[in-house]
Amino acid sequence: MKIVIADDVSEKGIEMLRAVNSSWQVVDLGHEKGEAAARKQRLLDEIPTAEALIVRSATKATAQLLEHATRLRVIGRAGVGVDNVDLEAATRKGVVVMNTPGGNAESVAEHTLALMLALARRIPQADASLKQGKWEKKAFLGQELRGKSLGLVGFGRIGAEVARLAQALEMQISAYDPLIAPRLAAEQNVRLVASLEELFGSSDFISLHASATAESRHLVNAKTLAAARPSARIVNCARGELVDEAALLEALKSGRVAGAGLDVFETEPPKDSALVAHPNVIATPHIAGSTEEAQEIVGIRIAEQVRDYLVEGVVRNAVNLPPVSAEEYRRLRPYLELGEKLGTFLVQIAGGPLEQIRISYDGGLANLNTHLVKSAVLTGVLRRSLSDEEVNMVNAGSLAQSRGLEVMEVRSARRETASNSLGVALKGASGTVSVLGVVGLHDSMRILGINEVDVEAPLKGSILVIQNQDVPGVIGRVGTLLGERKINIGSFALGRNADSREAIGLVNVDQSVPPETLAELRSIPAIRSAQLVEME
Repeated sequence: MKIVIADDVSEKGIEMLRAVNSSWQVVDLGHEKGEAAARKQRLLDEIPTAEALIVRSATKATAQLLEHATRLRVIGRAGVGVDNVDLEAATRKGVVVMNTPGGNAESVAEHTLALMLALARRIPQADASLKQGKWEKKAFLGQELRGKSLGLVGFGRIGAEVARLAQALEMQISAYDPLIAPRLAAEQNVRLVASLEELFGSSDFISLHASATAESRHLVNAKTLAAARPSARIVNCARGELVDEAALLEALKSGRVAGAGLDVFETEPPKDSALVAHPNVIATPHIAGSTEEAQEIVGIRIAEQVRDYLVEGVVRNAVNLPPVSAEEYRRLRPYLELGEKLGTFLVQIAGGPLEQIRISYDGGLANLNTHLVKSAVLTGVLRRSLSDEEVNMVNAGSLAQSRGLEVMEVRSARRETASNSLGVALKGASGTVSVLGVVGLHDSMRILGINEVDVEAPLKGSILVIQNQDVPGVIGRVGTLLGERKINIGSFALGRNADSREAIGLVNVDQSVPPETLAELRSIPAIRSAQLVEME
């Protein structure tokens, strides 16, 4: 058994692997001296006979490298991000890829509190003043954190740890996270709020703990900052993309917000940044997770995970699909895509917070590996959350459980024409929404119905979902309005509920629909709602 350690990881972890079996060969390239090119060649020489590879961020486990890894069974990433590992190539070769989520959660949470305290007590400014020979006691009047309100954007592993630490300082905690069950938040004495604007308007400190997605980009923007208290201070130890830096700088200049503590930036390192230079900003160079303890922990954890997989076959914190036979994967692949797309579609029209996810299988689909299909659905739903954790096919189930979401699976009897259909329903505070989908010709993904109303449309691109009274003229007004706004319609499907006189329209458009056009659609008297769903 050969294990290649390509980067510098904890020596305790390395010794743990060497102690498992005297016949194990542990090749430690991370502590070798020499030029990068020579170390890269050493890796190429060792990888063909390696059964495990452990990396951090420096080594790139590319498809080209993996082509040489004919015996490789597992890649261990000492850290969270796996952007340096070609997951598709690893999955294709049946290689399990593991990471160590949460290994630095405590470090990031402590750094978040450190920035909050530094902002409240103006510690960097006082330090700089004293080093200039001044003694300005009255110039640095601070504030206590005790009794202040803290708003968390995202309530995953790190957000929950920040809440725990802040509660020890007697802070009042609120959180905005549409995919956290209210019961789970209540158990941790955290109040859930319905919108970012409500969170910003009720918080003295606002701390960001969301992953970077298309939906979360620039969630701190001119609109949300306009809702903030003038005394509010923004802390970001998560992702630089979460903050519109120009809007934050303007809010600081105008006194709209009191200060900011930033560890991450849209461009790193930031060059000639007026935001970093602002006197009410405390900035650190992306070091929230960089502590001796965190680096030691992730090294030991990945060594444990690789050891347990090689010895017992136990898989923990895998970020790709576990190996399946080529035949099973061929049959499953279109349904995995369908499940993820249905979850992505439905969560965008559901009202939060969610409480239950119901997945139903029909006909031959029920005889396949529905565990993987369920994971695909959960991945589609949870990727739209404000979690600080990456969501994938393997960890989606445990993340749903940790968020207090009930997941149900049922086998249902439907029309013969929909005998291989997949249904997803999301239940939340505002009710239940459902969608039915099917794999069509040439593996095309199609919607068959929404909220028990039959309506068929392609499940791709930009989709307008319109709910309206079933009265004459609606289709014409929608088509005319979109045409006037130069928005081309790819297809227009309409379904009706004869009993309730309600209709649902699915309009596939060739480009995104701007908010002002959505507002115009909603102003049409017969239309009850108009939402834009973006399929990736």
